[in-house]
Amino acid sequence: MARPYNRATGLPLQNVGAQAPRLSRKPPARPRGGTIRNNPMAQPFTRTLDPQARRLLERVAAARLPAMHTLSAPEARALYRESHRRLDGEPMAVHAVENLTALTPAAAVPLRLYRPFQVEAGQGAAPCLMYFHGGGWTIGDLDTHDNVCRHLAVHGRCVVVSVGYRLAPEHRFPAALEDADGAARWVMGNAAALGIDPGRMAVGGDSAGGNLAAVVAMLFRDRERASPGAGRLAYQLLLYPATDMAMGTASALRLAQGHFLIRDTMLWFRANYLGEGADVRDWRASPLLASDFSGLPPAYVITAGFDPLLDEGRAYADRLAVAGVPVSYECFEGMIHGFAGMLGVMAAGRHALHRCGQLLQAAFAAAPGGAG
Repeated sequence: MARPYNRATGLPLQNVGAQAPRLSRKPPARPRGGTIRNNPMAQPFTRTLDPQARRLLERVAAARLPAMHTLSAPEARALYRESHRRLDGEPMAVHAVENLTALTPAAAVPLRLYRPFQVEAGQGAAPCLMYFHGGGWTIGDLDTHDNVCRHLAVHGRCVVVSVGYRLAPEHRFPAALEDADGAARWVMGNAAALGIDPGRMAVGGDSAGGNLAAVVAMLFRDRERASPGAGRLAYQLLLYPATDMAMGTASALRLAQGHFLIRDTMLWFRANYLGEGADVRDWRASPLLASDFSGLPPAYVITAGFDPLLDEGRAYADRLAVAGVPVSYECFEGMIHGFAGMLGVMAAGRHALHRCGQLLQAAFAAAPGGAG
């Protein structure tokens, strides 16, 4: 069980800082059986935008950068890479970083392995987090999420393996999922050589990467059910995950403009990933629509109060809880989409990754072979 922490920050009580994001720790009351709430558009919207988030949005507006959806995919990737560099902050120091390649049935997938000082090579098999970066399945790479992975490795006291999956529109659905799942299976199959404990492996990701992590967790569960011993995951870490390709929730409509991630760009990402004629109801693209949530690994789901993905992230946490899956849900109420990767300008991002690390440590300790 996680140590007591301040609801305003998500940090241990003795580490509460001055710049605290406002958090909602508990999910709203959920009826048994997963009944959908009535007309969330009618609910009063009373959140206050965090001052750091407001300043960032003002900077973005003043910069008059082109919207992602008005660019080609290569142009959008270059813009995202440069913008992310300005927001990323100083890189967290780790013991070692190693570039690898996972040879999967679908592709040779580039990986980046981070080993913190707490789990240096030769000190025994370490727990591991497989991390899938965000970016609408179109932008983002190993470099844009380098510092996020460093923070997770240090705070989680675990090896982190970041996955450079193939991007859309050059490689449409299910290419990214095939790479994510194949890379996780490759790491589990090569755990001994990598100094990793296969019984203490987790998956995680932000936004589109949270989508991939959620589906990979389902695929691992299904294989384990079909063939016991195939390999089970210990945890899933979902940061403002995209879980419903329909994009019709109240928050998706209410927050369609003016809060960093805009609806036209979301639709562009979806079109890039799914292409023409794809079924948005396919659970492998929209994990919220899966028929079975039982038997999934425990989860930590983070959402942001000013994020179009707020409602679908919260709904996913609800579906897990209704199915009996242990889930911790927290909404950083004053934050915008992507805040956990804006480590140089958002105190809330640093708090969120610290909290992720706490829960990863607890999950790994509770897993077979852990110290719990």
